[in-house]
Amino acid sequence: MPIDETQLADLQKTLAADDYHLSVERDADAAVVTITAGPEACAECLVPKDLMKRMLAPMVGVDPERIQMNYPVDVPTLAEKQARSGH
Repeated sequence: MPIDETQLADLQKTLAADDYHLSVERDADAAVVTITAGPEACAECLVPKDLMKRMLAPMVGVDPERIQMNYPVDVPTLAEKQARSGH
């Protein structure tokens, strides 16, 4: 499946509003997605990697488990957040 350039550009604009920048490298069946942070980036604004992978999968045309996510900081998954808060 090809990359959905329109949806990807929309996500890039959304991330840019919080001073994040998204790049995608894709081969036949996998993708590497890198999000970098500018000096004004909101440290708490990124969703967990597992959620970002699910959001990106239809845009980049590969299954979520075939996406390697590179974030500027570690963002805990929802399950990790719940475990830390005792819920």
